[in-house]
Amino acid sequence: MTPPRRLADLKARHVTLSVTDDATGETLSVQLPVQRPALGPPVIETSRLYAKTGFLAFDPGFTATASCASAITFIDGPRGQLLHRGYTIDELAEKSSFLEVCYLLLNGELPATRRQLRIFEAEVTRRMTVHEKLRSFLKGFPDGAHPMAIMVGTVGALSAFYCRADVADMDDAARALAAVRVIAKLPMIAAMAYRHSTGQPFVYPRRDLGFAANFYHCCFHSPLDAGAVAAPPAAFARALDAFFLLHADHEQNASTSTVRLAGSSEANPFACIASGIASLWGPRHGGANEAVIRQLRAIGDPANIPKYLERAKDKADPFLLFGFGHRVYRNTDPRAKQMKKLAMECIAERERLDRAEAREGAAYLSSPMGEASLASSTFQDRPAGKELRQLFQLAVELEDAALKDPYFVERKLFPNVDFYSGLALTAIGIPLSLFTCLFAIGRSVGWIAQWKEFMDDPARKIGRPRQVYAGEPPREYPSFEVRERRDSAEKQAALFTGRIARKPSEKGLDDPYGFFF
Repeated sequence: MTPPRRLADLKARHVTLSVTDDATGETLSVQLPVQRPALGPPVIETSRLYAKTGFLAFDPGFTATASCASAITFIDGPRGQLLHRGYTIDELAEKSSFLEVCYLLLNGELPATRRQLRIFEAEVTRRMTVHEKLRSFLKGFPDGAHPMAIMVGTVGALSAFYCRADVADMDDAARALAAVRVIAKLPMIAAMAYRHSTGQPFVYPRRDLGFAANFYHCCFHSPLDAGAVAAPPAAFARALDAFFLLHADHEQNASTSTVRLAGSSEANPFACIASGIASLWGPRHGGANEAVIRQLRAIGDPANIPKYLERAKDKADPFLLFGFGHRVYRNTDPRAKQMKKLAMECIAERERLDRAEAREGAAYLSSPMGEASLASSTFQDRPAGKELRQLFQLAVELEDAALKDPYFVERKLFPNVDFYSGLALTAIGIPLSLFTCLFAIGRSVGWIAQWKEFMDDPARKIGRPRQVYAGEPPREYPSFEVRERRDSAEKQAALFTGRIARKPSEKGLDDPYGFFF
């Protein structure tokens, strides 16, 4: 059956908005221009809607509103396609690396030569160290503070150490340096936040390690190993790099839009990135993969899957099935396939390490290449490979059951990137509290690339959304005497009608702070 034609299917340069007066029959019309982007649906230019019509557009959550023009990332939701500067995420995940994708997002093109990429990688590594006073600042957070809380505060504090000039005065070189610093310092701050939360000393990055390996080393190096390297097994290093790559950018999501909005006031770039981290923290955004792991453990047994699916379908039940569906994708999340593959590889590697440890009966884990061992206490909360395999099988069965359920099929609720990413991170040894920090590390390049693109736009404007007012109409300011008489009358009426039940033990009749009522 051929789908019905829509207005957007017509080749028009304008749309006409007409309004007819219900009382007089008078009709007024205005034309609004139509923009046709390189990819994606056509856009009605509504920036002058209020000036031309007196109307505002009401679109809670920006479900049908383009807030900016961008050349960085494109999502085709119906087709399940994600492009970074024109390259598909599948091809980048298979052939590229996180830092090469960083170069691509920042510069618009892939490095022309291997030497160009090596220079960029070396510059990122060189900028990984943080100011010693910033390390002292981070130590001021209370013991047991959530790593994301520490990241929000510490990344914002980078504004006091770097880019202290007016943002409007930054030239291209200064903006490029700010971008490299964001990419380089976030993994170190995340690692320091984790070490602080576990009471362990901070670890410095190493010039001889790659981006993902440096993060792993700074998280899990044991003081018992002195100057040795805590390098991850090759499978874990590949998985971490791919995780960062798959989260590098994702169009105008909540956190990216937050960064752009903060940037529109010409705030310090590190303050803008801190605002993005704060937006990312919630379980509806960056915290979903942590919620998936807790959810799988709560389900526990495949026999419980039908019960949880029914709870997810019950509108009266507040239960949410995390890891399914996506605001933009209406077919499949192209990142989910890659993440499922990474989860399988990481679990297989964890099982191999468990078998090796069992054979040796050792307290330390050693890599097959002879790198320094990690104290087993570092992984005291790490599940064994057997448990992870069971969780993975449970996830697969949950996915299969959901994709066979008409409720999920009709609503296009399929596994997204968060569904399997938590299993991959858990197999590597990443604690749940650090999951969203890793998301922030990967997304850092998207945030700063979007900030840089916005700042490079000569026509940029400060963000100022409008609203639909639902409050009180204009009214007179009442004196305290009037308010007190009204308050007393309302309380007496409430007591008379039995709507308020007082207890003899409570304080006097009057509650000066209004807390009782």
